[in-house]
Amino acid sequence: MIGLSKEALSVYLLDDDSSVLKATSRLLDSVGWKVEAFTDPIAFLDHAATHCPKLAVIDILMPDMNGLEVQTRLRHVSPSTRVIVLTAKDDPSVRRTAMNAGASAFFIKGVDSAEFLAGVKAAAGSRN
Repeated sequence: MIGLSKEALSVYLLDDDSSVLKATSRLLDSVGWKVEAFTDPIAFLDHAATHCPKLAVIDILMPDMNGLEVQTRLRHVSPSTRVIVLTAKDDPSVRRTAMNAGASAFFIKGVDSAEFLAGVKAAAGSRN
């Protein structure tokens, strides 16, 4: 397991699949992260605008707004928030777009837990 500093850091999760939110929340919580989970991109962005999370994990394929649009809007409302993409489909053009827009990491759902946690820890420690 990957240890964190004693102060719990917040991670915001955005995914339209509640089972993914639950599993990812449990994983992050198990290593000390404070997790806030959202299924609605607008609620997520509104909350991020007032709370400026250090890190957000977002899905790409969602019905109301895709993750690339969320990433773009998040950059405007909370520019210091690091983004990790966690999605079901590995589309090279989407990966390239997300990474070019500043994503710290891009993972496919089902990723090894240790690899995902290492990516989260690295993103939390990165700076612009």
